[in-house]
Amino acid sequence: MISTPVLGVIVLIYLMIIFYLGMLGYKKTKEIDDYMVAGRHINPYILALSYGATFISTSAIIGFGGAAGALGMGLLWLAVMNIIVGILIAFVFFGSRTRRMGLRLKAVTFPELLGRRFQSRFIQGFSGALIGVFMPLYAGIVLIGGARFVEATLGINYDVAVLLLTVIVAAYVITGGLIAVMYTDALQGAFMFVGMLVLLTLTYIKLGGITEAHQTLTAMTPLVPDSLAAGGHLGWTAMPALGSPIWWTLVSTLILGVGIGVLAQPQLAVRFMTVENDRALNRAVLVGGPFILMMTGVAFIVGSLSNAFFYKTEGLISVAVVGGNTDLIIPQYINDAMPETFVILFMLTLLAAAMSTLSSQYHTMGTSIGHDFYRQFVKKGEVGKTVNITRLGIATTILISVILAYILPISIIARATAIFFGLCAAAFLPMYAGALFWPRMTKEGATASLLVGTFASLFWLGFVHAKEAVPLGICKFIFGTDTLLTGTWTVVDPILVATPLAAIVAVVVSYMTEPTPTEHIKRCYGK
Repeated sequence: MISTPVLGVIVLIYLMIIFYLGMLGYKKTKEIDDYMVAGRHINPYILALSYGATFISTSAIIGFGGAAGALGMGLLWLAVMNIIVGILIAFVFFGSRTRRMGLRLKAVTFPELLGRRFQSRFIQGFSGALIGVFMPLYAGIVLIGGARFVEATLGINYDVAVLLLTVIVAAYVITGGLIAVMYTDALQGAFMFVGMLVLLTLTYIKLGGITEAHQTLTAMTPLVPDSLAAGGHLGWTAMPALGSPIWWTLVSTLILGVGIGVLAQPQLAVRFMTVENDRALNRAVLVGGPFILMMTGVAFIVGSLSNAFFYKTEGLISVAVVGGNTDLIIPQYINDAMPETFVILFMLTLLAAAMSTLSSQYHTMGTSIGHDFYRQFVKKGEVGKTVNITRLGIATTILISVILAYILPISIIARATAIFFGLCAAAFLPMYAGALFWPRMTKEGATASLLVGTFASLFWLGFVHAKEAVPLGICKFIFGTDTLLTGTWTVVDPILVATPLAAIVAVVVSYMTEPTPTEHIKRCYGK
């Protein structure tokens, strides 16, 4: 725990820069395109850093780093997925088509892109409502990650830390729109890159070098707790036993849930519409790839190696040191293992990660409620004070996310992230991919896919997937049993069931209904 005048000065300077960038964004926000899609003239390098900083939050660093502390380096497969799917496929294939179609249809949000492609106010309104209702869960766990580190580092009460983070982020998002968000994201992304690079270097120095550190961790395999070993845990440098409950959790929920779900994240997809041309997207890949590798790879490696440090210094593995709350592993490790000067730097790194993701989430939730649901669905496109309604939507979802940050249970960050990413994949991905790549997809097919993906995912979460179904208790209340299915099904993530089902429904219904008029297809695809 640290408390120095130097820290106060550094944080003050950092916040002054953030608010300056927010004010810059406010001054440049004159039209609705400025507020929603940053005027479509964002520099590719700012795009790459903003995308990466939005994608990688305290959820990745604190939540998934903590999960690696418990489950081991098998999570590095998620880093591979993040680069291949979240950067290469997202930018090169989805990004270019999203940018072009968004420009042709004059769409300024992700739900509006889908709604205009399929000529459906229902799709736009339902998508906006879905984001407004469920994204606060994601925002809430990002708040938890940032607040837990501030709590552990400065000794500030957790509840106070949540409020401080919220007020700071809300101040520049509500006023400055997406321009302010992307400017501040870029700065915060640079802080994050430096902080994680230093963290990795100091960790290996602390443990005697790369080879020594990994050999020590491998030799600790006999120390895996009986409860984890029974679930298939084979050590922190090995994948869990194939087909075991922990293997299914690691692969289907954490690796595939987030690795595939990233393609359908509204707050990320909208960034493709902020640049002028495809060349800017290709340039962004060169920055985004190394950035994501550094952010996720370091978090997963350090989280796993924290076991070696804690066993060396306290004779305990990481989960035991933090009393079972995996969300505290990274904060505890940083404060115990790192020099005080670095703790200050890393606190800024975590603040940057939390603030960059939160700002994008709040902006996306606000535009989904104000623009997509209220203006386009409720008011049927009536011109009005959309920006003001959007700002009200931001304020409302901020309040909900703060409440969730207070009431959600321990060790929730990684799991809640995977829940939201998986829900987005099931609800949006088949429809989004069809919108971009398959002109034959119809409005009816897209609508069916959206509804089936959404409710199949929620059903699986509430009635089959044990991690959520058991604590929710809905299935127990209605049917008298914890889950409707038993055995392996209870550890299979909803993304592996709901997303293929939504895709099949999209294809079948599209072929059963009349094709979209040719003139609209030409408008969408430029053919």
